[in-house]
Amino acid sequence: MALGIEYDGSGFCGWQTQSGGCAVQDRLEQACAGIAGMPVKTICAGRTDAGVHALGQVVHFDCPVERPLSAWVRGVNALLPPAMAVTWAQPVDEEFHARFSARARVYRYVLLNAPVRPAADHGRVGWFHQPLDVARMREAAAMLTGEHDFSAFRAAECQAQSPVRTMHEVSIVQSGPYVIFGFRANAFLHHMVRNLVGSLVYVGKGKHDPQWLAGVLRDRDRAQAAPTFDASGLYLARVEYESRWILPESRAELPRLACEILR
Repeated sequence: MALGIEYDGSGFCGWQTQSGGCAVQDRLEQACAGIAGMPVKTICAGRTDAGVHALGQVVHFDCPVERPLSAWVRGVNALLPPAMAVTWAQPVDEEFHARFSARARVYRYVLLNAPVRPAADHGRVGWFHQPLDVARMREAAAMLTGEHDFSAFRAAECQAQSPVRTMHEVSIVQSGPYVIFGFRANAFLHHMVRNLVGSLVYVGKGKHDPQWLAGVLRDRDRAQAAPTFDASGLYLARVEYESRWILPESRAELPRLACEILR
């Protein structure tokens, strides 16, 4: 069975199960077990960090008991906390794997660029107080597309076997006081998006010129890049699979922001 999941990550310690039961995976598996009447072990498309949100997370699990699809959606949702919801359920065959079958992941980072920190959007957007030059950031972002070694933007605790990733697309859109960064790649390293956003902000505020980012990427030295940016504004927007899996689309909306920012 495959499920589409969305969640507000503010109150969770990330996706991956923890001994204290504070993770998204913990709460989801508890709810699914309540419907299945037996333990359920889920595998996700992308493990998100503490404070990171998801609009289009995808998970799969094996379960020998049959339940109607409504049970895996409305039934599971009745057992989940308000900050989590299953958006769809779809039977899949044994070949499907939420992580390894994925062709691409899309992340969005929503940044409030304003002198005063957010209150109503606290925990849902990042914030930077100095004016940012979006044109300069776009120039720098263009250097990230293609296949690269992203070691300079990789967390020290990253467990990926290879730092090489293929970045299909990077976009930066301004919508009023919000700057929305979009990243589409075959896969991402631990903290990769947040480290990229931090470095692009360095360029946008004038600390470095756009070509500086190309040098950081080339030198593969984490110490040269900017510090890891706040998790609050990061969203796993969607996961892409081959059409043969016929998976529904998750809701691609951000609270209090126009839907077009995810297009």
